[in-house]
Amino acid sequence: MTTTATATKQFMTSDQLLEHWQGHRNLTRRVIEAFPEKDLFEFSVGGMRPFAKLAVELISIGGPALKGIISKNMEAYNEEGFNPKTKEDLLKKWDEETEVINQYFSQITEERFQETFNLFGQYEFPVYQNILYFVDNEIHHRGQGYVYLRVLGIEPPFFWERF
Repeated sequence: MTTTATATKQFMTSDQLLEHWQGHRNLTRRVIEAFPEKDLFEFSVGGMRPFAKLAVELISIGGPALKGIISKNMEAYNEEGFNPKTKEDLLKKWDEETEVINQYFSQITEERFQETFNLFGQYEFPVYQNILYFVDNEIHHRGQGYVYLRVLGIEPPFFWERF
């Protein structure tokens, strides 16, 4: 067996991770925009939640989770505090939370990404794994939105155009 010495190199910087996440958020925002207002709040397939409810879930995770990570607060997850009535309300809050994410993400040190944190008092993983979960969860729900749009006869945004 042959071994070779390799230097440890960073795969991705924290700025690149944030850019990746915000690219997904930009695409999800465009999915929200693509929905007719009524369908955004009422249309669903197979008993799944309407896309507005899925977007509220995403809004209720990102910014609040990062605030909790920074303050080391393990307050329980709650999406009851925001109940939009219009697409405009939803997009406004989406944009506000994008800025909250930018603000708090920039406060996470490289060392903190490796620390275990009990997110919302339920999910005890390293900070970087929690952040990757936020992105994965968003991709999952955005996929549901794509299905809804296609069933409604609406072409969704290209999934590779995130910026």
